[in-house]
This record gives sequence, structure tokens and C-alpha cells, in this order.
Amino acid sequence: MSEKKISKNISLLIVTLIFLFAYFVPFGNPRIAGSISEAFLMLGEYAQQHVLLCLIPAFFIAGAIMVFLNQQAVIRYLGPKANKVIAYSVASFSGAILAVCSCTVLPIFKGIYKKGAGLGPAISFLYSGPAINILAIVLTAKVLGWQLGLARTIGAIVFAFVIGFLMHLIFRKEDEKRLTDERMFAYHGGEGRKLWQDSLYMFSMIAILIFLNWAPSKGSMSGWDVIFNYKWIISGFFGILLITFLILWFTKEEIKDWVIATRDFAVQIVPLLFGGVLVAGFLLGRPGHEALIPMKWVAGLVGGNSLFSNFIASISGAFMYFATLTEVPILQGLMGAGMGKGPALALLLAGPSLSLPSMLVINGELGLKKTSVYVILVVILSTLAGWVFGYFVG
Repeated sequence: MSEKKISKNISLLIVTLIFLFAYFVPFGNPRIAGSISEAFLMLGEYAQQHVLLCLIPAFFIAGAIMVFLNQQAVIRYLGPKANKVIAYSVASFSGAILAVCSCTVLPIFKGIYKKGAGLGPAISFLYSGPAINILAIVLTAKVLGWQLGLARTIGAIVFAFVIGFLMHLIFRKEDEKRLTDERMFAYHGGEGRKLWQDSLYMFSMIAILIFLNWAPSKGSMSGWDVIFNYKWIISGFFGILLITFLILWFTKEEIKDWVIATRDFAVQIVPLLFGGVLVAGFLLGRPGHEALIPMKWVAGLVGGNSLFSNFIASISGAFMYFATLTEVPILQGLMGAGMGKGPALALLLAGPSLSLPSMLVINGELGLKKTSVYVILVVILSTLAGWVFGYFVG
């Protein structure tokens, strides 16, 4: 079947599904109407709070990785044949310092994966970015107790290594075949600059992303709050540095290639993210609000410490969308409603690293099989970790 016919069939299927949805859904039902409202309110909040400050800087970083990062260096340190300790350490650490949500990390993940990183290290980076969030871990220990904070830290670090390595083992042959594709080596940018110049250029963009999204701590004032109070000034400083680097070290053609690569990432990712946010909002609603699925149902299923309650917490967390740091107050409310400590850890390990919007984007890049295996690994390991933790701490 030709690509044109396939495209027409897909279009027909989409139109049919929209018709069936419009025909059969009882829009007059108060809960359905409320869920639709929640879906668009959640999309509005997502657009206001995450697109300008999170996604756009991440798209520019991903575009820079795609155009300027040295291909051979990526393969040497993050490729499937690289030293495993170095590869997974670099991937996990570099993901952790970003302190981003499951959606913001996606463009950067796509960038390093397309540039030649092995599937395993790329997945380690994908998991570690939202999961090993230093600020979130500190907030977890402060609000939910040191035991959950410590368990989250250990679990997230171990998971970043284990899940990435398991993905490498499962798909090793496919991954090695991918890196023999000569099309991956079609462009080599930035050859006229030195390594320290490209490093400063990348660092300035990462710093902008980090400080634009710096959040204040809860409770007493700390040194972190001082940074929050001056985050716009700090971000502006790094923005001036970035503009200076571009003027001094980059040609107009290179900047054009960078902007085009950034645009391509945005076109690929944004529709899937927005669609996923709408679905997540329709089903679960915003934090503190109810939609189609009442939160009391979820809270009622995650009491105690059975394998089932840990699995429900893990799978619920995997499909919910958590903006950076919001998982802590949500869990605080759920634990107040009777959620056990084991299921709380399961949700902390699965929730920030996954969401329905992120799954759609990962599927677009890796395909259904790899995405399904990744989600299953996160859910199963989170379930087991929560169950073991709950057994010992009650």
C-alpha cells in the first residue's frame, strides 16, 4: 500500500473516531461537561506554565545537540559500545542536573538519541531528568519525611541505571543496526569552533532552562530561595552570554540550521504533548480537581501495602502528568486520604518520569514496542520497590 493511501486511511480513521466521539458522548452529563472543562483548563495551565519557560528552551537545546554536538563524541561516550559505567553515569548525571518534568526532557532526549547515543544511555537520561530532581527530592524529604526522600533518591538513581541497561540488553541488536545507518552521519556542524566554545554555548542554554524554572522551597527560607528571588536576573545574564556567543562564534548559516532543527523538534513534539495533556485532563483533571475518574477512587485503591495497591499507584502515576515539584503536594493529600507509604514511593518513582503526553512522544521516536517495554519496566520496578519499602517502614 502506498504512503498516500495509508495517509488517507489514517485521516479517515481520525475523522471517524471524532464523529463517534461527538455522536455518543453525553456532553450534557455534568461529569462529562466538567471533565471537558478540566481538559482545557489543564491545557491552558500547561501552556502558561511550561511552554514558554520549559519547552521552548528545551527545544533550542535539542536543536543545538542535533546540529552542533560532535557525533563521534556522543557515540564514544553514550553509544551502545561505550564503557557502560561511564555511559550510564554521564546519562544519569546530565539528566539529573536539568531538574525538568517528563515532557521538558523529551526534546533533549530526542536530540541525543538522534545524534547517536545508545538506547540504554538515552533511556537513562530520559528517566533521570524528571526522577532524580534534586529540588524535588529535598522537598519530598521535607514534606513527606526523610524515609520517603531517601528511598526516592536511591530508587531513582538505581532505576536510571537498571532500566537503561535492560533496554540496552533487550534491543541491543536493533540499536547497533541503527547506528550503522549512514544517514545519521550526514551533517557535522561546529567544526570551526573549539570544544570549550561549544561547551560554553550549551552550558548557557542549560543554565537558562534551569534558572527560568527555579521554584521556591516550602516552609522556612533557605539559600535556594535567594536564587529564586534573583532567577530572572540570573537567566538574563546567561541570555546575554548566549547572544554574545552566537555573535562571536557562529555563522548565519549555522544559526539558521539551529533554528530549523529547533522548529522541527517543536513540530514533532508539541501536537502530541497537547493531545496527551487534553486526554490526561479529561480523565484525571488538574491537581486538586476532579474529572472523569474521581481521585477518591484512586485513594481508595492505594491504601495498605499489597502488590495490587502498589501497582495501582505505579500505573496511575505513569499516566498522570506532574509538573516539576507538584507530585509532592499531591501525594501529601493522597497520604492524608489513606495512601500507604509503599504506594506513595511507587507513585514517586513512576509518576515524574512518565505521563500520557510523554508516552505519545516517546512512541513517536522509539515505536510502540520499545515504548511499551520502557513503560512496563518503570511500572513493574516501581511496584516492587514500593512494596518492599512499605514492608519495612509500614
